[in-house]
Amino acid sequence: MDLSYSDQELAFRNEVRDWLAANLPKDIRDKVVNYQHLSKEDFLRWHKILAKKGWAVPHWPVEWGGTGWDITQRYIFNEEFGLAGAPNLPNFGPNMCASVLMRFGTDTQKNHHLPRIREGDDFWVQGYSEPGSGSDLASLKTRAERKGDHYVVNGQKIWTTLGHYGDWIFCLVRTDPAAKIRQEGISFLLIDMKTPGITVRPLILMDGGHEVNEVFFDEVKVPVENLIFEENKGWTVAKYLLGHERVGSGNVGASKRELQALRTLAAGEMKNGKPIIEDPRFRDRLSRTEIELQALELTAMRFLDRMRRTGQPPGADASMLKLKGSEIQQSITELMMQAVGPQAQPFVAVEGGSVDAYKSRLSPRYFNYRKTTIYAGSNEIQRNIIAKATLGL
Repeated sequence: MDLSYSDQELAFRNEVRDWLAANLPKDIRDKVVNYQHLSKEDFLRWHKILAKKGWAVPHWPVEWGGTGWDITQRYIFNEEFGLAGAPNLPNFGPNMCASVLMRFGTDTQKNHHLPRIREGDDFWVQGYSEPGSGSDLASLKTRAERKGDHYVVNGQKIWTTLGHYGDWIFCLVRTDPAAKIRQEGISFLLIDMKTPGITVRPLILMDGGHEVNEVFFDEVKVPVENLIFEENKGWTVAKYLLGHERVGSGNVGASKRELQALRTLAAGEMKNGKPIIEDPRFRDRLSRTEIELQALELTAMRFLDRMRRTGQPPGADASMLKLKGSEIQQSITELMMQAVGPQAQPFVAVEGGSVDAYKSRLSPRYFNYRKTTIYAGSNEIQRNIIAKATLGL
């Protein structure tokens, strides 16, 4: 087993690192490392910079604009992004919708949408969850009734991440309410968010941010040519999309950068006249988190080595990357809160007072990161996958 990079891979890492240092806009990086929300314009500006370099969709096939990099190069690329404080492009277009189009789309659908996704011309969002249809996605109620050359969509989606930025949304809709098996009556539609009848309403979360939304469909007309795959066979598409995972889901690079920021923060915060990093209990937990991150990185490298040797994608045991990666991210946010104490509150300065803006964003970030163990398959589900598919329990 080889858990090191070759000379060629190290040279590639340096190329990516140097390019990011020269081309990542400072204002965008500052927002990332200071836990500020990125605007739609920030995402699209960064997307355009990557597209000009040819690095917007490195995982795509070369014929559609991919780089032709192997799995190790893509992993290095993702980790260098995290270390540099570069924002990942939202998954919905470049990863999720694109993968579906390449697998199930018609030539017309591919030729229209894939170049626009690659170049950052359209911002995509996901329309899956509904009130009462989150974990049990097959119970969704949003209806799409075919009338001639279009569908008429009525219903509601919820928790639509960045829905207020969306130009297009891919949706699961019910096209056969009489189907005996619920999964057989669902279809997968691409919907232009500018279509009359669509309303986006913000959901303000505990961190005070506007990240998710409700989306309402009222007699929305969608051309039949926007149907992906076959009518009533959308569950096949949905399963493929939900299973489209990446080895980089552990976010090792970003966690390394955050851990260093935590060390710097803890060295400057005082407790009983000493820096809190010298407190034995705090230092013990910090060391445990650092060791777990090192173990996670070695595990990711082990998967990479296996894929390099066999050419096969990772099995179900790769779920541990998402599982441990998300827990480490949460642990870092908790330790940051512990380091600064009450200063982490998102309070407003009174006249004559002062507020450390960075510290005041730690509490909202802590709340926001509670989601990491839920999205992309909850950690409880990930443990079940590992137990059944890897341990044979």
